[in-house]
Amino acid sequence: MDANILKHTFLISFFLLIVSTSIGKPILSKFDVADTSFYPVPLAGNAFLTIKPTGATEQIRNSGLIGWSNAASVVSVYFRVNERAEIRLKLRARVASDANSSKITVTVAGVAKEIDLSGTEFQDYEVGTFSVPEGYVKVDLQGKARSGNYFAEVSHLVVDGSFPKAQIIYSNDPSFYYWARRGPSCHMAYVVPTTDPVQYYYGELTVPEGEDAVGSYFMSHGFSEGYFGIQVNSDRERRILFSVWSPYATDNPADIPKHLRVTLNKKGTDVHTGEFGNEGSGGQSYFRYSWTAGTTYRFLLKAQPDLNGATDYSAWIYLDDSGGWFLIASWKRPDTDKYLTGFHSFLENFDPNQGHIGRKVLLSNRWVRTVSGQWLAVNTARFTVDATYNASQRIDAIGGTLDHAFFLQNGGFFSRVVTPGSTFSMTAPAAAPCIDFDNLP
Repeated sequence: MDANILKHTFLISFFLLIVSTSIGKPILSKFDVADTSFYPVPLAGNAFLTIKPTGATEQIRNSGLIGWSNAASVVSVYFRVNERAEIRLKLRARVASDANSSKITVTVAGVAKEIDLSGTEFQDYEVGTFSVPEGYVKVDLQGKARSGNYFAEVSHLVVDGSFPKAQIIYSNDPSFYYWARRGPSCHMAYVVPTTDPVQYYYGELTVPEGEDAVGSYFMSHGFSEGYFGIQVNSDRERRILFSVWSPYATDNPADIPKHLRVTLNKKGTDVHTGEFGNEGSGGQSYFRYSWTAGTTYRFLLKAQPDLNGATDYSAWIYLDDSGGWFLIASWKRPDTDKYLTGFHSFLENFDPNQGHIGRKVLLSNRWVRTVSGQWLAVNTARFTVDATYNASQRIDAIGGTLDHAFFLQNGGFFSRVVTPGSTFSMTAPAAAPCIDFDNLP
């Protein structure tokens, strides 16, 4: 994942900052004022191309669905109801030319209905009434026939508002549309059982098979000055990523005074290093590596003050095919004189086109090692969420314990809810890691 995007996401996620930048403006029409008994669910923040054949032209933009011409494409719109309900739906759409018309299929909970569309002005087309269970509702749109180039432009799915407004959740704030399509990020903030300075932070991470969707970042070792984990950048590329922020607050790394820049001490073979900017800046390092779902990876992080007003942060991952512990990088952060703090993990999706796909991570065998050399097991953590969840724009994110591990899960519009702020504990692991610190690369 691009470190610029990740930095912005981490700030909005871990520190729960409210996004203030406008991503775009929705279509405003007579319906937004006149028909207050219905909830217009904008496709801009709540829809995905869940099936998009090669060469298809459909896109979800700030105005909604555009370029809809492929009959094999499926557009899915999501919203959540907090109880079983009978819902009445309408579709706000228009066809490009008065001379053209189209027929589309709308499917909800296995029930399909066909509707005819025509006209150049946006209007609400009656779809019908559907019985839906509690939780997220998926509404599929698929083109069936058209006389012109496109089936339609669609701005909103309109939901009957005969039940209390609190009973429906969807992204209704334009400044959140981008973040809602990515899905809410979630975190485990670890309770470290000591007040002594911590020099090393160890933990293991497993992505279950089938939970490694493109756009996922599985962050194992979060700390106050940076983050360390694995990600799925594309169908062909995966990375191990380690970044450290500069103590100087700026979006442009070129603005950082020389004496406050994060500098590289050393790096592993074939590791890419550089700077990142935009919503913060610092030192970025990543190793292109085809890690696999179902395999458990071991992570190790070290902080060492250099006694000259800076701290060195070093990150290793254990790779069997590289002979054991593999150094990603060691960064020197100026104006910093401390050991490790702020222990956490998080899970996010950084691709807004992949937000309808779920992902999950197991976080196990967590330990810290103090400056005095004492290993201490970490067996308690607090589940937290980001601003997207807290603003009730989207709430498919949970955490807890599973099979002697903490877990985080998000995306895919599942309906289970875990209360943010919940604390989870499990039996502490019995055996501390065995690491030859003197021979780490």
